[in-house]
Amino acid sequence: MLLGLGNPLLDISVTTDESLLTKYGLEANNAILAEDKHTPMYEEMTKMPGVEFIAGGSTQNSMRVAQWILGKDNMTTFFGCVGKDSYSKTLSEKAKEAGLCVRYQFHDSEPTGTCAVVITKKGKCRSLVANLAAANHFTKSHLDIPENKAIIDKAKFFYISGFFLTVSPESIQTIGKHALEHNKVFCMNLSAPFLCEFFKDPMMQAFPYIDIIFGNETEAAKFSEIQGLGETSVKEIALKIAALPKLNAKRPRTVIITQGADAIIAVVGGVAQEYPVQQLTDEQLVDTNCAGDAFVGG
Repeated sequence: MLLGLGNPLLDISVTTDESLLTKYGLEANNAILAEDKHTPMYEEMTKMPGVEFIAGGSTQNSMRVAQWILGKDNMTTFFGCVGKDSYSKTLSEKAKEAGLCVRYQFHDSEPTGTCAVVITKKGKCRSLVANLAAANHFTKSHLDIPENKAIIDKAKFFYISGFFLTVSPESIQTIGKHALEHNKVFCMNLSAPFLCEFFKDPMMQAFPYIDIIFGNETEAAKFSEIQGLGETSVKEIALKIAALPKLNAKRPRTVIITQGADAIIAVVGGVAQEYPVQQLTDEQLVDTNCAGDAFVGG
């Protein structure tokens, strides 16, 4: 069984032009946490033509895709914190429709988190602005509930996105230590350049437990810069990431770096290999939101 921890968010998604990006000071391809200046955009986007509401959050997306591929219900479970509101009901319903088992922690006063998804350039670019709200209040105590502890004990694989570093490093450490002690597979994701820079300390505290690390070329470049790896080649960065200190010596760290339409770099057993990406026409692209999450889930 696969267990994921992360930030459950209701995605508010629109396909539009660059004017919305300019208005709120956003980059076309990026993921950030919301600031006060972004607060009005959520209400604005709910009134835009073609708006979609999607049960999201990076880890929950990956869990849903993994569940879809595995085919049998409740092969994946997700922990995260939500509010006691209609949005959390929607999230739970959508997760159950996908066969995903969710064990949400409910916050008494904070609303369920949301994420503005601005899709531009005919689906080629997506900008994410996450308002974590309740998701930002997950606590380790949720892992100590007997029913949840039983799920942790039963799980063979764990996946936590880098975004959870901003919420509960203590929970990440707890899962990492459990995986180490029981020789289970612990996976994480660099997730965004700002995490590599501004949350480098909790990230590096988690790194010794990581068996499989995912990321993209932009995140890898920022990680190399911040950690002083002295490399700009994605392949060389991946090799150095694989060689960073690791507590479980029973398996080497696997590093998987995507590069959009360019070849995937994978370091397995200390050897870097390239895997070509199937090329799609512009007409085949719907949007790139959740593309990385779906890749991880697969």
